[in-house]
Amino acid sequence: MNERSGAGSPVILGIDDLRALPRATQIARTSRDGILLLEEHRNHEIDELWLDHDLGGDDNIMPVVALLEEAAFDGHPFSIGMIFVHSANPSGAETIVRVLRRWGYRVRRTPAQSP
Repeated sequence: MNERSGAGSPVILGIDDLRALPRATQIARTSRDGILLLEEHRNHEIDELWLDHDLGGDDNIMPVVALLEEAAFDGHPFSIGMIFVHSANPSGAETIVRVLRRWGYRVRRTPAQSP
């Protein structure tokens, strides 16, 4: 059973190597830290999840996407109100949107803002 993390405050998580994401309540800067952040919130409702594709160097968001995909495949998807993909990488962003929608997540692509 999913529970809210805070006493009525929205849970807005961001995974982005550069952007400030002022609405986010927590930010991870690498895919590894993004996975840990999601696991911390595994049994809680996440209001918004903001994803960037390219996370610096050879790192990208796909390990996080794989975690979300695997959870849905196992019948226990993360409880996320909306996933926003804000990457400046058009093909990467479309891949994220396509994969996550396939597994029933609500996903919206939004323009990337400069860091």
